[in-house]
Amino acid sequence: MTTAIPASITLEEFLKLPETKPASEFADGRIYQKPMPQGKHSRLQLKFCETANRIAEAPRIALAFPELRGTFGGRSIVPDAAVFIWGRIPFDADGEVPKAFEIYPDWVVEILSSEQKATKVISNILHCLKYGAQLGWLVDPDERLILAFMPGQEPIELTGSDRLLTPKFLPMELTVAQVFEWLKVS
Repeated sequence: MTTAIPASITLEEFLKLPETKPASEFADGRIYQKPMPQGKHSRLQLKFCETANRIAEAPRIALAFPELRGTFGGRSIVPDAAVFIWGRIPFDADGEVPKAFEIYPDWVVEILSSEQKATKVISNILHCLKYGAQLGWLVDPDERLILAFMPGQEPIELTGSDRLLTPKFLPMELTVAQVFEWLKVS
């Protein structure tokens, strides 16, 4: 039996619904289901998280999570990658990562799928910045460009050999071309 979802619901009602695959997000009283990730999207997401965690996890600087739901500021979103400074991760009493994150990421990465509206994805990045994120990336595999978003500044378009902007807490030496080289499997 399928349960009908009302056209407008509260955040609390949304959070009581079962998780969907692919994930659904909540903003402005509405539910939006993300498209199913395809190959390029999945590969970029995997390689970004691996690269960030290789640098940041052992020294306990930060952790990058793929597809982690964050609920804050009246929205519940599932960025493609969310990076949290170590000291902000709400570990539970056993020192484990909790089930629910009710905080903004320090760095948010969204990878645009051809079925997605860029405005919806950018809106989520801007929401994160509004609540305290230091940096947001919009990665566009089709155009081979990355838009970098920082609080209170215009987005910066980066392509080819441009060095990517990274947050101060996690300096990474990467160019746009290097990120898109991740799509090739050697």
